[in-house]
Amino acid sequence: MGKFDGLLLASDFDDTLFDWNLRIPPRNLEAIRWFVSQGGRFTVSTGRAHRTFFPYAGQIPINAPVVLSNGAALYDFQADRMLEQHQLPHSSARDLCSILEEFPSLSLEVYHGEDIYVCNPNEITLSHLRKVGCDYTECPVAEMPLPWVKALFHQEPELLRPVQKKILERFSCYEAIFSNPRYLEITGKGCTKGGMVARLAERLDIAPEHIYCVGDNQNDIPMLALSAIPFAPANCAQEVKEWGAKVLCHCNDGVIGDIVEILDKLY
Repeated sequence: MGKFDGLLLASDFDDTLFDWNLRIPPRNLEAIRWFVSQGGRFTVSTGRAHRTFFPYAGQIPINAPVVLSNGAALYDFQADRMLEQHQLPHSSARDLCSILEEFPSLSLEVYHGEDIYVCNPNEITLSHLRKVGCDYTECPVAEMPLPWVKALFHQEPELLRPVQKKILERFSCYEAIFSNPRYLEITGKGCTKGGMVARLAERLDIAPEHIYCVGDNQNDIPMLALSAIPFAPANCAQEVKEWGAKVLCHCNDGVIGDIVEILDKLY
C-alpha cells in the first residue's frame, strides 16, 4: 500500500513531460518513479501515434495504458497490445480533400496503421516529421490507403483557425483541435484526450476525484476538464491559461516534479 493508491496521473508528452531540448528532464523521471512506487498509476496522453511514441515508451516508468493519437487509441505497452482504436470515417478522404481545395496552402499528414502519408508538405510538416524521426510517403490524397486513425493539417495559426471553424461547421463527424499553434489535429467525433482518459480511469477503477492531468495546449483541455486540479507547465498556450489551469514550472524544469510535490502534500 502506498500514499498514492487509487490515483491516476496523465501527462501530455511534447512540451510537457518532454522538454524543449527533446529530452525527458531527470526531475520528471525521479518524480514519476516515486509516484509509482507509492501506488500511483502514471500514463501519457499524447497526440503522437503508436509509431511516433514507441521509441520513448521504454524510457518512462509508465504503469498504465497510454492514450495515443489525441484520444483515438489506447495502447498497453506493458502487454504490447492495442486496447482501443477508433478510425476516421471513410468519407474523411473526400471531406479533407475538399478542405485542401479551399485552402491550398495546407499540408495534410495522415496515419494509416503504422504508415504516415503526406500531401503537399510544407516546412512545418517536414520539421514535425524530423522531430518524430519517421519516414513517410508523399502522394495525392486519393492514393492514401484507408482507414485513417487521425490526420493533421499544418500551416501558420492565422491560416489554420478558419480551417478549424470550417471543419466544425461543415462536418459533424470530426474533432478538430490544436495540439500546437501550427498543428490542427483531426480525429473522429468523441475521440479526445478527455474521453479516453475517462475510459482509462474506468478500466483502472479510479474515482473521478482522483484523476490528475497536465498539458500545454488546446487538445489537452478536454482531459484537464476531468482533472481534480488541472495542471499546466509555464510554457502552455495562452488559451490554457485563460481556461483556468493551475500553471506550474516550465516543461524544461520538470513540471511533473511540481505536480508530485503538490500531490504529496494533498495525500
